[in-house]
Amino acid sequence: MKDAKTLYVVIPCYKEQEVLPETAKRLKAKMSDLVERGLIAPNSRVMFVNDGSKDRTWPIIEELHREDAVFSGVNLSRNRGHQNALLAGLMTAMSFADVIISMDADLQDDINAMDAMLEQYHNGYDVVYGVRSSRKSDTFFKRFTAEGFYKLMKGLGVDIVFNHADYRLMSRRAVEGLAQFKEVNLFLRGIVPQVGYPWTTVEYVRAERFAGESKYPLKKMLAFAFDGITSFSVKPMRLILVLGAVVFIVSLLMLLWALAAHLMGSSVSGWTSLMGSIWLIGGIQLLSLGVIGEYIGKIYSESKARPRFIIDTVLNKTEG
Repeated sequence: MKDAKTLYVVIPCYKEQEVLPETAKRLKAKMSDLVERGLIAPNSRVMFVNDGSKDRTWPIIEELHREDAVFSGVNLSRNRGHQNALLAGLMTAMSFADVIISMDADLQDDINAMDAMLEQYHNGYDVVYGVRSSRKSDTFFKRFTAEGFYKLMKGLGVDIVFNHADYRLMSRRAVEGLAQFKEVNLFLRGIVPQVGYPWTTVEYVRAERFAGESKYPLKKMLAFAFDGITSFSVKPMRLILVLGAVVFIVSLLMLLWALAAHLMGSSVSGWTSLMGSIWLIGGIQLLSLGVIGEYIGKIYSESKARPRFIIDTVLNKTEG
C-alpha cells in the first residue's frame, strides 16, 4: 500500500445529467476495488469537469462531491469544447495525482481496462492508450469514415494511435510535458504522442452509450477531423501547390493545342471546353483558398493567445 500511487480519473461532461449517476456508481465501485487491492492510494479521486452544461450536470457533480470525497469537480466558466474541458481537468489534477486516466462520461469506455492500464504504468510506461479491439458494433458508414480518418492522418505524417480516442493513462511527468504545449487549437490525440516518453496500448471493447445522446453528431465529427488534419500537417497546402502545377501544365498544353488548331485552320467553337475550364479552375481556386484560409484562421487564433479555458469552481477533498 505504501507504494500505491494517487490516481485521478478525469471525465469531461457536457449535458450528461442522464448518465452521471450510473457513471459515478460504477466508478466508485471500481475505485474502491483498486484501493482494496493496493493498486491506488486511498486519496485517489474521480474528477468530473463540467463544460458549461445548461442542464443539471453541475448540480449533480456538487451533490456527488458532498456525499462522497472520492468525487471531485471542476466547473468551467463557459462551454469550451471537449478537448479544452479535458485539458482543464488534466491541468487541475496534475497538482494532486501521480497518474491520471482520462475517459468519457457515457460509459462506452470499459472501466475495467483501467486495471491493465495501471499494470502497464507499473511496468514503466508513462502513457497507455486505450485502443478499441474492433469496430464491429459500428455502422458501416461510421466504421469506414473513422478508419479512413486514422489512415489519412497517418498518410499526412501525423503521429496518431490507430483506433484511439481520449481514453488513456498518463503519468504526472507526461501531463507536465503536455502542459508545455501552448496551442489554442487542441487535438490531444495528436499532441500526446509528441510528448514522448515510453508508451504502450491496452485493447478494450467499446460499449454502447448507457444513456443520453451523443455530443458528436456528423457535423461535429467532420469539423473535429478537419481540425486535427490542419493542426498537425501542412501537406494539404503542399497538395494545393502540386495541384496548381498540374493545372498550369494542363493549361499550357491546352494553349499549344489551341495554337496548333488555329495555325491548321481548324474551325473550333470552343464553348464547351472554355466553360469547362473556367468552372474547373474556379472550383480549384475556391477550394485552395478555403484550405489556405483554414490555416490562416488557426494562425489568427494562436496569435491572440486567448485562454483555452477559465475555471469557475474546483471541488476537491485531498485527504484520504
